[in-house]
Amino acid sequence: MKYTFEAIGHIRTGARYPQEVPRQGVLTARRGTIILEKQRNFEAALADLAGVERIWIIFVFDRVTGWRPKVRPPLGGTEKKIGVFATRSPHRPNPIGITCARLEGIRELELDVSETDLLDGTPILDIKPYIPLADAFPDARTGWREQAETVLKQVILDEKVLEKSLFISTHGGPDLAEFCRVQLGTRDLDKKRLRLSGPDEHGVFTLAFRTWRMLFHLEDDFIRVTDIFSGYSEEELLPLSADPYGDKELHRLFCQGSVPDTDR
Repeated sequence: MKYTFEAIGHIRTGARYPQEVPRQGVLTARRGTIILEKQRNFEAALADLAGVERIWIIFVFDRVTGWRPKVRPPLGGTEKKIGVFATRSPHRPNPIGITCARLEGIRELELDVSETDLLDGTPILDIKPYIPLADAFPDARTGWREQAETVLKQVILDEKVLEKSLFISTHGGPDLAEFCRVQLGTRDLDKKRLRLSGPDEHGVFTLAFRTWRMLFHLEDDFIRVTDIFSGYSEEELLPLSADPYGDKELHRLFCQGSVPDTDR
């Protein structure tokens, strides 16, 4: 049987790339705003939701094409493919997802949320209250996940990194600070899954994302990110060079001293 659904709204999070969001919303502090459609009586539907601390958001994986019966999850401890119904993978027969976000406030048809793992513009299908009595089973068995390692590491970003990331994101580039927190803090340092090189003779790794590069090293109990620099060479940034990613003007501005120097 076929069913037709209509989105009740969308969410604004600022995250444009899947690499900027974790696999579960609870692993990030990213905030967002659900904007519900007008003239559909959703004002009445929101009555009595104030005071609910967490909500289930049912949404559409609108940027996923096709599905896979088996997927390789991003957890340490397993290299084998897992049946998609035993995972939270977006590559599903019906591209429907759920996430349990923290409800921060309601303003007319807008819901402010945090701990969200949704990309900017994701269509929202429904909102339901989280009910601990019905939704929390902390002792429930989790099958294959019981043998898989949950990777959680503290990631510290130097002030220079935060300044450069803010400059890049406010000029239309990706949120590299959040990218580092997600990719380094919640995943194995696996060169098969990350564009990762190093360490060099000083113990420094280089992590690549699109046309940007981040430097980091490992401390005893955390990861420190020390710098961000352009992945383009000086020749590649010449005015008449090809620009397949459409971002060389930002890189030129970045390298011209508009942010702290980019010593590597």
